[in-house]
Amino acid sequence: MSRPRTTLALRITVVCLAVAGVAVIVAGLVAARLVSTTGDTVLQQSLKAQADVVASQLDPTGIGNRLGVGKVADVVRGQGIEVVVRRPGGQEVGAALPVRVAGRAGLASGQDRSARVTIDSVQYLVEVRDVGGAGAAFALVQPTRSGEATQRALVRNIALALGIGLLVAAVAGFVSGRLLGRPLRRAAAVAGILRTGRRDVRVPVEGPAEVAEVAGSLNALADALAHSEARQRDFLLSVSHELRTPLTAVTGFAEAIADGVAEGPDARRAGQTIHREAQRLERLVSDLLELARLGADEFRLDLATIDLTALVRDCAEVWQLRCERENVPLSVVLPTAPVPVVADARRLHQVVDGLAENALRVTPAGAPMVFALTAGPDASLSVRDGGPGLAPEDYDVAFQRGVLNARYRDRRPVGSGIGLALVHGLVTRMGGTLTAGPAPEGGAAFTITLPLAADPMATAPIVTGPIVTGPIEAEPPGP
Repeated sequence: MSRPRTTLALRITVVCLAVAGVAVIVAGLVAARLVSTTGDTVLQQSLKAQADVVASQLDPTGIGNRLGVGKVADVVRGQGIEVVVRRPGGQEVGAALPVRVAGRAGLASGQDRSARVTIDSVQYLVEVRDVGGAGAAFALVQPTRSGEATQRALVRNIALALGIGLLVAAVAGFVSGRLLGRPLRRAAAVAGILRTGRRDVRVPVEGPAEVAEVAGSLNALADALAHSEARQRDFLLSVSHELRTPLTAVTGFAEAIADGVAEGPDARRAGQTIHREAQRLERLVSDLLELARLGADEFRLDLATIDLTALVRDCAEVWQLRCERENVPLSVVLPTAPVPVVADARRLHQVVDGLAENALRVTPAGAPMVFALTAGPDASLSVRDGGPGLAPEDYDVAFQRGVLNARYRDRRPVGSGIGLALVHGLVTRMGGTLTAGPAPEGGAAFTITLPLAADPMATAPIVTGPIVTGPIEAEPPGP
């Protein structure tokens, strides 16, 4: 059982809260420490300023006068500050605890000083001032806890501000998560619509770069699906068209025989037509199966080192007879030496036959057809014809299933629409390339390029074929 997934908005909110929480804790600790330290410093500076003011108002006469000291004590005592006086005779006047604190702070020295004294776990700030010499001095004593209330209030205010910031971070995280998740939710909705079969919906490309990239990729996938399905429909239409013609012929002649309409020589011709159309159907079905296997992982090739010169001679021997029946002169140009390549001999023979059948179909009587093999850095075999050729823009799409069939079916004889796609796939599987272009004879040229075998004896014995007699020319020697 799969665990329920949390939303992106919730995750972003949790992350924002976590980050903000850590920031609040750190900021709170630092702020509390700074408030405590700053509060003590401010309290010390305030006490020091008051001691300076009091010292400017007193002299030895005032110190000796009980009335003068009483006025000073009344003023500062209201601020939580105690006054301890040391008279010229050495007598100390004040409450017992402040006298004790002032004594530890060095009141007896009679010198100006600032001190911190701790008694019974209570810290006191002390400011000692000399008054006109002769041992007269006074001290202002203030416990640090008198500033703690202010510090606590300040810390509470800081904590409140940090709490508000934490709440704002949570709201901002939730809103950000919703905003970031909106394009993704739209993309998910579009993906669901695409799953139902519609291909006319697209995702708005918006939001952060990563989210926009997801939307763009989904739109590209939708375009690719639409294009692929359109090609599949065209391919099925092409195959249906190719199947309909032989099936109509087979059905019509079979009904003629069954009804007794065709008898004697007519029945024989009907049988021949049925047989011919059945073979055509068989070739079409075989091409479809081969094309399907070509895209599957279980498609295998029996690679071996073969002599391409001998293989072309073998193919030319068969096509000489077929070309003669169609009054199409076949010319074969071959090198004098063997041309070793690594390929599947049976599949490569199938490729050459497929290209030759495609060329012969469109070549009119009297026009030439050529097999030309050359050996350079690679082995190059061209199958050329003197037919009508292709439009310049059609050479780039010649190996796409059904494209040429759809464009030329109403103007010239065409095949099933999958033969060129099949031979292109076979050549590619064998590590070669197959290209299309105009031919010097006026038609189209399909060129197979295969790398030469590095060591002809390393893979397998060279497979050779019979030497063809007839109009087969040797490639002229180079300069």
